[in-house]
Amino acid sequence: MKITVCIGSSCHIKGSRQIVERLQYLIGANKLDDKVELGGTFCMGKCQQSVCVTVDDSFHSVTPEMVDEFFKKEVLAKV
Repeated sequence: MKITVCIGSSCHIKGSRQIVERLQYLIGANKLDDKVELGGTFCMGKCQQSVCVTVDDSFHSVTPEMVDEFFKKEVLAKV
């Protein structure tokens, strides 16, 4: 599974760094380092939404406050 977080300027202002750090922690805490690849990219073209995150080919709009719920629903449930 590949998770990609936008780290462009608009998403950075909306908290992409906090999202990346929390996802890194959750991946490690759940011992998924060998199953989940976390990466960054620049603008995904949906700047009017929250931080842009893709899980494989599925697009999501994520806020720092909802990272744990997002991880449980979109990553843990599918690994």
